[in-house]
Amino acid sequence: MRPRTKTKPLKNPAPKPGSAIGFLGAGNMAGALILGLIQSEVVASAGILASDVKPERLAQLSKEYGIRVTSDNHALVRDSSIIVLSVKPQVVDKVLTVIGPDVRRDQLVISIAAGVPIAALEARLPPGTRVVRTMPNVAALALAGATAISAGTHATAKDLRAASALFEAVGRVVTLDESLLDAVTGLSGSGPAYIMLMIDALADGGVKVGLHRDTALLLAAQTVYGSAKLLLDTGDHPGRLKDMVTSPGGTAIAGLHTLESGGLRRTLIDAVEVASLRAGALGEQMAAKMGVVKG
Repeated sequence: MRPRTKTKPLKNPAPKPGSAIGFLGAGNMAGALILGLIQSEVVASAGILASDVKPERLAQLSKEYGIRVTSDNHALVRDSSIIVLSVKPQVVDKVLTVIGPDVRRDQLVISIAAGVPIAALEARLPPGTRVVRTMPNVAALALAGATAISAGTHATAKDLRAASALFEAVGRVVTLDESLLDAVTGLSGSGPAYIMLMIDALADGGVKVGLHRDTALLLAAQTVYGSAKLLLDTGDHPGRLKDMVTSPGGTAIAGLHTLESGGLRRTLIDAVEVASLRAGALGEQMAAKMGVVKG
């Protein structure tokens, strides 16, 4: 698990007309991506355009990041070279039915709508539209996200590089076949919820043995963060790093024995599996709703 070398960003300090990165929907994930793109200088704020049904959200983004905003989705599509479909999954069908005819063959559509398969997206867009489907996670809000991207029928290698550059601005990226995105949803998509539960439980343990709640929570969160960073920075196997703090007859091995006795490893594996299966079921429901048979 060696650290991935980031795709070299294409900086765009003076965007040409019609070349914006357009966020169709300006919720939390879109806001995280906008922040990451600006901070990492992948694109200048003037090269970003966002639309949303909430004027107050658009005003906030304009004030905080200096991006251009609009309440007109047709205008956003017209002025963008990359369209990031960042609306809620349940309104994707409605939105694409309205703006789909406006999408040009020279544009790239990147979807972050969870559970909406590529076939359903392509069915609502003009023939030949280049689509990349993604599965990011909530840690993108802290610029530490994990995102999987999958190419649509007509997407090119250049399109995948563009999508990678976008999501590398808020974390790490892997490129996978779409058939694996349900597994990604069960692991990294749902994973932050598992980790938050573990941090909360570790903090409870600290309180039980005498630590103040705030202190216990800080130590638990920093321990999880530091352990993950150590793994990513070194590329070592987690078992080897575990052994580094597991002395014969020591405290860590006593704690590990308790975790194994409680079935932590099996429980986490089962959690990923059941979440992946649920993601698959929801994806099939969404595909059926949009009149597409999931492949």
